[in-house]
Amino acid sequence: MAKYLFITGGVVSSLGKGLTAASIGQILINRGLTIRMQKMDPYLNIDPGTMSPFQHGEVYVTDDGTETDLDLGHYERFTNQPTSHKSNYTAGSIYWNVLQKERRGDYLGATIQMIPHITDEIKSCIHSLDEEDVDIIICEMGGTVGDIEGLTFLEAIRQIGLEEGPENVMYIHLTYVPYIQAAGEVKTKPTQQSVAKLREIGILPHVLICRTEVPLTDEVLNKLSLFSNVPLQAVIEERDVAHTIYELPLVLAKQKLDDLILSNFELTRPPAQLEQWQNIVNNIIEPKGKIRIGVVGKYSELQDAYKSIFEAIHHGGIAHKHTIETIKIPAEELEEGKQVEAFNNIEGILVPGGFGARGIEGKINAIKIARENGIPFLGICLGLQCAIIEFARHGCALKNANTTEANQETPHPVVCLMEEQEEVVDLGGTMRLGSWPCVIEQNSKTATAYGTLKIHERHRHRYEVNNKYRSVLEEKGLLFSGLSPDSKLVEIMELKDHPWFIATQFHPEFKSTPLHPHPLFKAFVGAAIERHSCNKQISV
Repeated sequence: MAKYLFITGGVVSSLGKGLTAASIGQILINRGLTIRMQKMDPYLNIDPGTMSPFQHGEVYVTDDGTETDLDLGHYERFTNQPTSHKSNYTAGSIYWNVLQKERRGDYLGATIQMIPHITDEIKSCIHSLDEEDVDIIICEMGGTVGDIEGLTFLEAIRQIGLEEGPENVMYIHLTYVPYIQAAGEVKTKPTQQSVAKLREIGILPHVLICRTEVPLTDEVLNKLSLFSNVPLQAVIEERDVAHTIYELPLVLAKQKLDDLILSNFELTRPPAQLEQWQNIVNNIIEPKGKIRIGVVGKYSELQDAYKSIFEAIHHGGIAHKHTIETIKIPAEELEEGKQVEAFNNIEGILVPGGFGARGIEGKINAIKIARENGIPFLGICLGLQCAIIEFARHGCALKNANTTEANQETPHPVVCLMEEQEEVVDLGGTMRLGSWPCVIEQNSKTATAYGTLKIHERHRHRYEVNNKYRSVLEEKGLLFSGLSPDSKLVEIMELKDHPWFIATQFHPEFKSTPLHPHPLFKAFVGAAIERHSCNKQISV
């Protein structure tokens, strides 16, 4: 039977519960434990698939095609373990399941209530990860203690604590300890009130993790312990890390958080072996050099909108022991002729995915600069589609070529809606999603990067390269270096006469981790480093 570790958050949102949960997972794996990770989100959307990046950040996609919260990206990057549809539930999906059961008559005419029916469904979803070989289930509770929409979730995990027994359930509360600069004081009152809210519900935290911008004195730690009813050794300082988020497992391990968890669960395991993780941090702190990568995006001002992209770029840097400075370039400004001079000081250009017509022309302009100036280029999803459009217009003289997503009347629809998408009405969960196979062309730059000719990668799209134009594009020097096994869908394209120009229909960033950087990002960064050493400038 698995043990249950619940992580709650207090005082303010965006504290970093996902990173903390992922770091705990990394430490426990290094103690020889088998874990599963899960995120409970209290919003009413069935999943984040239709939510705007402005509100929710990127949509992360699992191998089984589930559109999930971006925290699952942290889980996979830190633990090197895949997640699934069992790893992310929302209040909307919980209510949806209960109401479907009610319509089928599963409740035998009972009056459906928040307790027990909603809480029972939440518990069932949490228990779904309890498999024979699992030691600990780490469950992060989204939102902040005190939010009305999160009350049923907290009630459910309180009940699990009662049902499973104290030796099988542990609660960790992540809180914020603010520093009032004008007064020169750290304030513990918000944490005291947050813990009091939990205790009102019936949850007594075993560990208190304190996010802070300044070191916490012994006086403050003692005060937090006393008024939160948490043993002093279980009050953990989580100060802002100096260099990289990948320092966090080392910070928590140094304070023996893993020992506290194993002691609570009455488990005995060898000490954590974190040498590999320490090497990652060392490569970041003491790099051999630095390069700049331009990311031309629709949501360039939003860090979380391209979270996995930025992390995968940095993973490529770790592989080469280089620091990467990512330059966020708004695609719309490139349409107006601005920002072009920024490309003089970068060694690589990346165009990420997205939806809709906004910013497409700016992305196409950036790709033209990369193609004509030999700048290493990586396009992802819409980035591939824009690369096809750019090459069709300027390499094949197909005037006004476009995607039908942006222009239904284009004379050359080189990118169009997939055939199976034409009858789709509902937008949620209906794209081509999840892991699909791809066959790579031998003797291509893509094959060199991967070191294999058969791969599986994760997708999230409705539009594809129009097969009617493949021959004319190939005649002018474009290579379709990756296709679906039946050769009907373009998965990867590259340019033959270019130092490094590759674009993918899938999302390689979802499978990149600091311990195992994705081959394409590793090769892309390597090409950018080589360009940096040549000190080349561009002409626009």
